[in-house]
Amino acid sequence: MVDSADSLPACDAQLDTTGLYCPEPIMLMHNKVRDMQAGEVLKVVASDPATTRDIPQFCRFLGHELLYQQEDDGSYLYLIRLG
Repeated sequence: MVDSADSLPACDAQLDTTGLYCPEPIMLMHNKVRDMQAGEVLKVVASDPATTRDIPQFCRFLGHELLYQQEDDGSYLYLIRLG
């Protein structure tokens, strides 16, 4: 995982799931990664606290690397490198 926000890699695609709740953020992520290539980085913004559990599991299950995870005042940011 990346140590700080200063060293974040560039994103190849972004997905804003703000206002959506489980299971919609994960379903949208599945659709988005289908259009991407291995090694590309997806930035996901969410408001659902369940994503703190669901997105790391999504990455482990599908072989993606969770590069960065941050919570800031009810907003969640994730950077995922596709495996």
